[in-house]
Amino acid sequence: MRLLSLVSCFLLVCASTGRADKISLVAGGGTGADGADATKAKMIQTFGVDFTTDGTIYIVEMAKGERLRTVTDGKLVTLAGTEGKKGNDGDGGPGPKATFNGMHSLAVGSDGNVYLGDTWNNRIRVFDPKTKTVHAFAGTGEKGFSGDGGPASKAKFGGVFCVSFDPDKKDLYVTDLDNKRIRKVEMASGIVTTVAGTGERGVPKDGEDAAKQPLIDPRAHAVDKDGNLWILERGGHALRVVDAKGKIRTVAGTGKAGAGTGKALEAAMNGPKHLCIDKDGSVLIADTESHRIVRFNPKNNTLTLVAGGKKGNGLGDGDPLKAEFSQPHGVIVHPKTGDIYISDANNGRVLKIVRGQ
Repeated sequence: MRLLSLVSCFLLVCASTGRADKISLVAGGGTGADGADATKAKMIQTFGVDFTTDGTIYIVEMAKGERLRTVTDGKLVTLAGTEGKKGNDGDGGPGPKATFNGMHSLAVGSDGNVYLGDTWNNRIRVFDPKTKTVHAFAGTGEKGFSGDGGPASKAKFGGVFCVSFDPDKKDLYVTDLDNKRIRKVEMASGIVTTVAGTGERGVPKDGEDAAKQPLIDPRAHAVDKDGNLWILERGGHALRVVDAKGKIRTVAGTGKAGAGTGKALEAAMNGPKHLCIDKDGSVLIADTESHRIVRFNPKNNTLTLVAGGKKGNGLGDGDPLKAEFSQPHGVIVHPKTGDIYISDANNGRVLKIVRGQ
């Protein structure tokens, strides 16, 4: 009897001491120059993160940074752009000679190239890691709306705030915020089309064709393995989804600013600015002005807290729920490890949450 009791106690202790999620620093937050240890280096306005299939990390810094960077052998290295230097030059030349204007987002293609949302240049550019050069891809650079049905290189955009691929990387989706549309570039043909939004500002009606409905101000998007297009609205404080048949509906947020959890349509968000699809099909959201990361579960239509919720720079002794952020602008899942990476913009750093076992 005593032996059975001891075994039961042992099992209880083991269960209660299982690994919890742990948050830690990946890069930034320091003062080191280019080439310094990543966790001691200086980063400015970290906005976007993406990975190659083998796990190589790429990071873009927004207006005060204006750079594409990577971590190599533990060192933070600049691949393109110059700190704080704005411009629209350098196509066809080496990355460090190129200039950008407010990059918000990036996406790694099946070719290994890095597609850059050069936001206020109203276009998409490409960094080729093999040649270390920058090239034009989509948009003329002139702000406007045109080009649907034709080559993306001749189309006009109005602020490219988010770029990301579908899971098969056959199509590059573009959040064309100023035009209040989500557009798509077919990689095989280079043709651009609109898949959601009409250019009018408004709340879309549930169940209607996405391409015939207004949007408030789409800030980011993501496509899941079932062909659902998830759209995050900044000023709309909402998450919407376009199903594989092209029908749109609102699934989270109240339309008003707040920091709620629970039933998704009753849980407020505040200026959410990025999202990604987790490995289980749930949607991770950078709820920027609430300084937190939340999860939308499409199986039970709930919104739950993943990390943060308070403005600051503390990491809560590694507990994601006690961590502090300052306007997180990006969230992405590592393709191999499943770790969650967070672009903690105003703290100038990239963090990761390692999943508990």
